[in-house]
Amino acid sequence: MGNIFSRHFGSIELSLQIILDNTFDIAVIGAGILGLSTAYRLLCNDSSLRICIIEKEIGSAMHQTGHNSGVIHSGIYYKPGSLKALNCIRGYGMLVEFCSEHDVPFEICGKVISATDESEFERMEELLRRGIANGLTGCRPVSGQEIKELEPHASGLKGIFVPQTGIVDYRAVCSKLVQLASELNCRMFFGEEVKEIRSDSRNITIRTNLKTVSAKLCIACAGLHSDRIADVSGAKPGFRIIPFRGEYYKLRSGRENLVRNLIYPVPDPRFPFLGVHFTRRIDGSVEAGPNAVLAFKREGYKKNDFNLRDSFDTLTFAGFRKLALRYAGTGLDEFRRSYSKKLFTRSLQRLLPSIKESDLMYGGAGVRAQACDMNGNLIDDFHILEDEGMINVCNAPSPAATASFSIGETISEKAIKRLNSTY
Repeated sequence: MGNIFSRHFGSIELSLQIILDNTFDIAVIGAGILGLSTAYRLLCNDSSLRICIIEKEIGSAMHQTGHNSGVIHSGIYYKPGSLKALNCIRGYGMLVEFCSEHDVPFEICGKVISATDESEFERMEELLRRGIANGLTGCRPVSGQEIKELEPHASGLKGIFVPQTGIVDYRAVCSKLVQLASELNCRMFFGEEVKEIRSDSRNITIRTNLKTVSAKLCIACAGLHSDRIADVSGAKPGFRIIPFRGEYYKLRSGRENLVRNLIYPVPDPRFPFLGVHFTRRIDGSVEAGPNAVLAFKREGYKKNDFNLRDSFDTLTFAGFRKLALRYAGTGLDEFRRSYSKKLFTRSLQRLLPSIKESDLMYGGAGVRAQACDMNGNLIDDFHILEDEGMINVCNAPSPAATASFSIGETISEKAIKRLNSTY
């Protein structure tokens, strides 16, 4: 009888332990740089918090974070006072401090923004005004001759030199964040896809393909699936994520000396994309690109990648159809360039006239999660939705990686304030 009671009691104790193991103060969805930095900042602010990160992939930084160009953005592009500007400037300092403290390789190398046509002068001057308004000391106009001194192979009538711009490997940043957060007892649930989110007055229940997790608060940093997670959680996002694939070439071995650091065009303010440019990576390689073409799969890194649900969600969305009609010509040009190395090279030659097709080898691609509203407008700024028990990071395009520690700190403050108000 004693043995039966002991076994029965032990079984109850084990069941309770399993339940307690999956009960948290905060559950974070997504192990890109935003999810990881949010969890890390939470634990830095309150190490007693029980936190888990739920990620459908087998590791961190598998999508947007791990496929970006590795640039530490200065903040010159963003409207003063916008969330992008404020978080980029603050996040820049926090990211550099983190990399310095934890021996993550990075370099502040500066970049040239080059105007190759007189029609770009007014936009270039507006960029310079924004940079100065955002506090970028040392950011200055340069002549065509000075461009040549900074980047001997580049072309430009005049431009801007931005000394604050840098380069880093964001995957290495995320690996360090996983290590540090784990040391602070953050639980990592990799390979678990969120299937259902339910809330009541006290808790959020998150069901994955493997388990059920309970938390007082859920923070979703779901990137390419942020609209779907928001919808599953009961929010009414009012937008849809439109995936844009950005394809890169790399300069072949022996031709990397064509680019010293970073060379950018003057961006078109109608679009959130910066145009094809040249970026020296932290490993010494040089990337050229990206373009911006509609992807028919949210995680579609190849031209022939296709997902029926993703394509249906995009093509049946009224906002996308309005967007497509408005910019049909531009979109068609991007597709042509995607399938023609010759056209891609020609667009690069505006900045670097001596570059040839033979200098380029395929360098991979990334997919940008771009939120689009019902009226066909691309949402330019960061967009965070808050609901009972949920904080949804719905739109976090570039410079989100640079701004990630600042965004994570902002969300951390919101989350701790919410938790304290429930006690």
